[in-house]
Amino acid sequence: MSNIVFDIGNVLIAWDERAAFRSAFPDDASIDQFFAKVGFYEWNLEQDRGRSRSEAVAVANAEWPDCAPLLDQYFDRFPDTIQNKINGSWSTLHDLKSSGHRIFGLTNWGAETWPMAKELHPELTTAFEDVVVSSHEKLIKPDRQIYEVLTDRNNLRPDECTFVDDSPKNVEGARLAGWQALQFVGPDELRKSLKELELL
Repeated sequence: MSNIVFDIGNVLIAWDERAAFRSAFPDDASIDQFFAKVGFYEWNLEQDRGRSRSEAVAVANAEWPDCAPLLDQYFDRFPDTIQNKINGSWSTLHDLKSSGHRIFGLTNWGAETWPMAKELHPELTTAFEDVVVSSHEKLIKPDRQIYEVLTDRNNLRPDECTFVDDSPKNVEGARLAGWQALQFVGPDELRKSLKELELL
Protein backbone atom coordinates (compact mmCIF):
# COMPACT_ATOMS: atom_id res chain seq x y z
CA MET A 1 0.00 0.00 0.00
CA SER A 2 1.17 3.52 -0.79
CA ASN A 3 -0.15 7.04 -0.35
CA ILE A 4 -0.98 8.65 -3.69
CA VAL A 5 -1.26 12.43 -3.64
CA PHE A 6 -2.92 14.20 -6.56
CA ASP A 7 -2.63 17.78 -7.65
CA ILE A 8 -6.06 18.88 -8.90
CA GLY A 9 -5.77 21.67 -11.49
CA ASN A 10 -4.71 20.26 -14.87
CA VAL A 11 -4.40 16.77 -13.40
CA LEU A 12 -7.98 15.96 -12.39
CA ILE A 13 -9.77 19.14 -13.49
CA ALA A 14 -8.74 21.04 -16.63
CA TRP A 15 -8.15 24.76 -15.98
CA ASP A 16 -8.99 27.00 -18.92
CA GLU A 17 -8.16 30.39 -17.43
CA ARG A 18 -9.05 32.24 -20.64
CA ALA A 19 -12.67 31.07 -20.41
CA ALA A 20 -13.41 33.72 -17.79
CA PHE A 21 -12.45 36.49 -20.22
CA ARG A 22 -13.70 35.33 -23.63
CA SER A 23 -16.85 37.46 -23.41
CA ALA A 24 -14.66 40.57 -23.11
CA PHE A 25 -12.08 39.91 -25.83
CA PRO A 26 -12.29 38.98 -29.52
CA ASP A 27 -9.82 36.07 -29.32
CA ASP A 28 -7.39 34.22 -27.07
CA ALA A 29 -4.43 36.19 -28.38
CA SER A 30 -6.03 39.36 -27.01
CA ILE A 31 -6.59 37.65 -23.67
CA ASP A 32 -2.93 36.65 -23.57
CA GLN A 33 -1.95 40.29 -24.18
CA PHE A 34 -4.17 41.28 -21.27
CA PHE A 35 -2.59 38.59 -19.09
CA ALA A 36 0.88 39.89 -19.94
CA LYS A 37 -0.13 43.48 -19.18
CA VAL A 38 -1.38 42.71 -15.67
CA GLY A 39 0.91 39.77 -14.84
CA PHE A 40 -2.16 37.60 -14.49
CA TYR A 41 -0.44 34.40 -13.39
CA GLU A 42 1.59 36.14 -10.68
CA TRP A 43 -1.53 38.06 -9.56
CA ASN A 44 -3.57 34.87 -9.41
CA LEU A 45 -0.87 32.98 -7.53
CA GLU A 46 -1.24 35.38 -4.61
CA GLN A 47 -4.84 34.19 -4.19
CA ASP A 48 -3.47 30.64 -4.06
CA ARG A 49 -1.18 31.90 -1.30
CA GLY A 50 -4.19 33.13 0.67
CA ARG A 51 -4.90 36.68 -0.54
CA SER A 52 -8.60 37.52 -0.52
CA ARG A 53 -10.67 38.74 -3.44
CA SER A 54 -11.03 42.20 -1.92
CA GLU A 55 -7.27 42.47 -1.44
CA ALA A 56 -6.63 41.23 -4.98
CA VAL A 57 -9.02 43.76 -6.47
CA ALA A 58 -7.50 46.55 -4.38
CA VAL A 59 -4.09 45.70 -5.84
CA ALA A 60 -5.58 45.70 -9.33
CA ASN A 61 -7.22 49.10 -8.74
CA ALA A 62 -3.91 50.52 -7.56
CA GLU A 63 -1.77 49.09 -10.36
CA TRP A 64 -4.08 48.70 -13.39
CA PRO A 65 -7.28 50.65 -12.65
CA ASP A 66 -8.60 50.20 -16.19
CA CYS A 67 -8.22 46.41 -15.86
CA ALA A 68 -9.51 46.00 -12.31
CA PRO A 69 -13.18 45.38 -13.23
CA LEU A 70 -12.17 42.49 -15.50
CA LEU A 71 -9.94 40.99 -12.83
CA ASP A 72 -12.74 41.33 -10.29
CA GLN A 73 -15.08 39.59 -12.71
CA TYR A 74 -12.66 36.64 -12.87
CA PHE A 75 -13.88 35.45 -9.47
CA ASP A 76 -17.52 35.40 -10.58
CA ARG A 77 -16.66 33.65 -13.84
CA PHE A 78 -14.24 31.18 -12.26
CA PRO A 79 -16.59 28.20 -12.70
CA ASP A 80 -16.32 28.75 -16.48
CA THR A 81 -12.61 27.90 -16.21
CA ILE A 82 -13.03 24.47 -14.58
CA GLN A 83 -15.90 22.89 -16.47
CA ASN A 84 -14.07 19.81 -17.69
CA LYS A 85 -12.83 16.80 -15.77
CA ILE A 86 -9.82 14.87 -17.03
CA ASN A 87 -11.69 11.59 -17.07
CA GLY A 88 -8.72 9.28 -17.53
CA SER A 89 -7.10 10.65 -14.40
CA TRP A 90 -10.26 10.03 -12.39
CA SER A 91 -10.42 6.44 -13.64
CA THR A 92 -6.85 5.92 -12.47
CA LEU A 93 -7.60 7.52 -9.10
CA HIS A 94 -10.54 5.18 -8.55
CA ASP A 95 -8.49 2.16 -9.60
CA LEU A 96 -5.75 3.13 -7.15
CA LYS A 97 -8.32 3.52 -4.41
CA SER A 98 -9.85 0.13 -5.23
CA SER A 99 -6.37 -1.39 -5.01
CA GLY A 100 -6.11 -0.26 -1.40
CA HIS A 101 -3.94 2.82 -1.78
CA ARG A 102 -4.73 5.87 0.32
CA ILE A 103 -5.64 8.89 -1.81
CA PHE A 104 -4.93 12.53 -0.90
CA GLY A 105 -5.05 15.91 -2.60
CA LEU A 106 -2.56 18.78 -2.56
CA THR A 107 -3.47 21.85 -4.56
CA ASN A 108 -2.56 25.48 -5.09
CA TRP A 109 -6.06 27.00 -5.05
CA GLY A 110 -7.72 30.17 -3.82
CA ALA A 111 -9.93 30.11 -0.73
CA GLU A 112 -12.85 31.86 -2.42
CA THR A 113 -12.81 29.72 -5.55
CA TRP A 114 -12.27 26.34 -3.87
CA PRO A 115 -15.94 26.08 -2.77
CA MET A 116 -16.94 26.71 -6.40
CA ALA A 117 -14.80 23.77 -7.49
CA LYS A 118 -16.37 21.46 -4.93
CA GLU A 119 -19.88 22.54 -5.92
CA LEU A 120 -19.19 21.98 -9.62
CA HIS A 121 -17.31 18.70 -9.07
CA PRO A 122 -18.72 16.98 -5.94
CA GLU A 123 -16.17 14.18 -6.34
CA LEU A 124 -13.61 16.56 -4.88
CA THR A 125 -15.35 16.20 -1.52
CA THR A 126 -15.43 12.39 -1.56
CA ALA A 127 -12.35 11.17 -3.44
CA PHE A 128 -9.70 12.03 -0.85
CA GLU A 129 -8.95 11.23 2.76
CA ASP A 130 -7.66 14.78 3.07
CA VAL A 131 -6.96 17.71 0.76
CA VAL A 132 -4.36 20.35 1.58
CA VAL A 133 -5.43 23.62 -0.08
CA SER A 134 -2.66 26.19 -0.33
CA SER A 135 -4.76 29.25 0.50
CA HIS A 136 -5.99 27.64 3.72
CA GLU A 137 -2.40 27.07 4.82
CA LYS A 138 -0.94 30.38 3.49
CA LEU A 139 1.66 28.22 1.73
CA ILE A 140 2.07 27.27 -1.92
CA LYS A 141 3.84 24.52 -3.78
CA PRO A 142 6.75 24.07 -4.25
CA ASP A 143 7.46 25.32 -0.69
CA ARG A 144 8.61 22.25 1.22
CA GLN A 145 6.39 23.16 4.17
CA ILE A 146 3.15 22.53 2.29
CA TYR A 147 4.17 18.94 1.58
CA GLU A 148 4.99 18.55 5.26
CA VAL A 149 1.54 19.86 6.22
CA LEU A 150 0.01 16.88 4.45
CA THR A 151 2.36 14.26 5.88
CA ASP A 152 2.26 15.69 9.41
CA ARG A 153 -1.51 16.10 9.45
CA ASN A 154 -2.09 12.53 8.29
CA ASN A 155 0.84 10.80 10.03
CA LEU A 156 2.40 9.75 6.74
CA ARG A 157 6.00 8.89 5.96
CA PRO A 158 7.32 11.01 3.09
CA ASP A 159 9.02 8.01 1.46
CA GLU A 160 5.63 6.28 1.25
CA CYS A 161 4.03 9.14 -0.72
CA THR A 162 3.82 9.37 -4.50
CA PHE A 163 2.85 12.77 -5.88
CA VAL A 164 1.30 13.54 -9.27
CA ASP A 165 1.52 17.15 -10.52
CA ASP A 166 1.71 18.82 -13.92
CA SER A 167 4.30 21.40 -12.81
CA PRO A 168 7.98 20.37 -12.93
CA LYS A 169 8.72 22.79 -10.07
CA ASN A 170 6.09 21.18 -7.86
CA VAL A 171 7.33 17.70 -8.72
CA GLU A 172 10.85 18.74 -7.73
CA GLY A 173 9.50 20.29 -4.52
CA ALA A 174 7.91 16.98 -3.58
CA ARG A 175 11.14 15.12 -4.24
CA LEU A 176 13.05 17.56 -2.06
CA ALA A 177 10.51 16.81 0.68
CA GLY A 178 11.38 13.11 0.40
CA TRP A 179 8.46 12.01 -1.75
CA GLN A 180 8.40 10.02 -4.95
CA ALA A 181 6.87 12.22 -7.67
CA LEU A 182 5.61 11.98 -11.24
CA GLN A 183 5.08 14.82 -13.67
CA PHE A 184 1.64 14.58 -15.22
CA VAL A 185 1.60 14.94 -19.00
CA GLY A 186 -1.57 12.96 -19.68
CA PRO A 187 -3.77 10.18 -18.27
CA ASP A 188 -2.29 7.40 -20.40
CA GLU A 189 1.27 8.28 -19.45
CA LEU A 190 0.28 8.49 -15.78
CA ARG A 191 -1.24 5.05 -15.86
CA LYS A 192 1.84 3.63 -17.56
CA SER A 193 4.17 5.21 -14.96
CA LEU A 194 2.11 3.89 -12.06
CA LYS A 195 2.19 0.39 -13.54
CA GLU A 196 5.97 0.63 -13.92
CA LEU A 197 6.15 1.54 -10.22
CA GLU A 198 3.90 -1.46 -9.47
CA LEU A 199 1.32 0.85 -7.89
CA LEU A 200 -1.33 -0.35 -10.34
